[in-house]
Amino acid sequence: MELDTRQTLIAAILVLYLGRFLNARLALLRNYNIPEPVTGGLLASIFFGLLYTFADIEVNFDMANRDMLLVVFFTTIGLSSRIDVLKAGGKSLGILLLLAAGYLLIQNLVGIGISAATGSVPVLGVLTGSVSLSGGHGTAIAWAPTFARDYGILYAMEIGLACATFGLIFGGIIGGPIARFLVWRHKLTPDATGDLTVGFRYKEHEIINVDSILQVLLVIAIAIGLGLHLNLLFGSWGVKLPDFVTCLFAGIILTNSLPRFLPKYQWPSGTRSLALVSDVSLGLFLAMSLMSLQLWALADLAGSMMLLLVAQVVLISLFSIFVVFRALGGDYDAAVICSGYSGLALGATPTAIANMTAVTKSLGPAPRAFIVVPLVGAFFIDLFNAVVINLLLAWFG
Repeated sequence: MELDTRQTLIAAILVLYLGRFLNARLALLRNYNIPEPVTGGLLASIFFGLLYTFADIEVNFDMANRDMLLVVFFTTIGLSSRIDVLKAGGKSLGILLLLAAGYLLIQNLVGIGISAATGSVPVLGVLTGSVSLSGGHGTAIAWAPTFARDYGILYAMEIGLACATFGLIFGGIIGGPIARFLVWRHKLTPDATGDLTVGFRYKEHEIINVDSILQVLLVIAIAIGLGLHLNLLFGSWGVKLPDFVTCLFAGIILTNSLPRFLPKYQWPSGTRSLALVSDVSLGLFLAMSLMSLQLWALADLAGSMMLLLVAQVVLISLFSIFVVFRALGGDYDAAVICSGYSGLALGATPTAIANMTAVTKSLGPAPRAFIVVPLVGAFFIDLFNAVVINLLLAWFG
C-alpha cells in the first residue's frame, strides 16, 4: 500500500493527535515526559507491523516533506539562539563534546565485549554500537557493506537498520524519565523568566495572531535561503554538511545581527509564534519517522544482539545520570541536556530535541540545552564517530 505526500501528512497529523490523546489521559506517559510523537508514532508503527505480519500488507509512505520539516525545525532553533545564551553554553558545549567522544569508545567496547562473550565476532559490537546507535540509520547504511564484505557479517545491513530502529524507539522513551528522575532527586528548578525554545503552553494560544505567524514564516524562509547558500559555499571548499546544519547557523547569524541594525523591527526570536512553528515541524517530522519504522526488522535480531541493545540502554542511562549530569554542573539545564543526550546516543538529533521539548513543556525552559545538544548531535558527533569506528576496526577486525 503506497501513501502519497498528502496521505502521509494526514497520517502524521493523526499520529500526533493519537500521541496527545494518550499522553493527556495516561499519567505514566505524562509524568515521565514521553514525547507525544513517540507515543503516537510507536503505536502506529506497531499497527503497521501487525498489518504486515498477519495480513501481508506493507504500508509505504512518501517522505518528500520530512526533510523539509527537519530543515524548518533547525532553522527555528537557530533563530531562537541569542548570543548571550551561546556564550553561556560555550563551556557546556566543550564538556559535552569531550564526554560524547569518550562515550563513543565506551559504547563500542561494551558491544565488543558482549559480542565476544556470546561467541560472535567482536566487530559485531561496533556495528550494533556507535555505527547503528550514535550514528543512526544513515551511518548504518553507509557502513553495512564494509562489515558484510570485510568481516563476513551476514545480513549486516538488516542488523544495522534494526539496531538503529531499536535505538530510535528507546532513545525517545528513556530521555524523559532520566530528566524527571534528576529533577526530582536533586530538587531542581528552571529559570522562571526564560522562554521555551520549542513548543508553548497550550493555554497561551490566544496571543498568536496572523501577523506574528507571517512574520515568522518570512524570517524562516530568508534564513533557509541563507543556509542553503552557505552550504553551497562550504561545499565549494570541500566541506560537506547537511542542509539543516547550515540553516541552523544561518538562523544564529540572523537573529544576532539584524535586530541590531533594525531595532524597530519586532524580531520573532523568543516569541510563541516561532515556538509554535518549531513544535509543529518537529512533531510532524518525528511522527513521519516513527510511524514508518519497519518494526518487523527487529524480529530478526538474535538473542545475543538483543542482549547487546539492552546493555546499551542501561549503559547510556547510567552514563547520563552519573557522568554527564555532574560534569555539566548538576543544575536544571544539565538534567534537560541529559534527556537530550541519551536520545542522541541511542537514536538521532531530532529524538534528542523531542525529549528536551517534552521535558521543558512540562517543567520549564532550558535554553542552553537547545544550543548544546543540537550542535553536538548535528555535526561533531559524526566526525568523532568516523574516527572511533576506523580505529576499532583496525584493532579488532
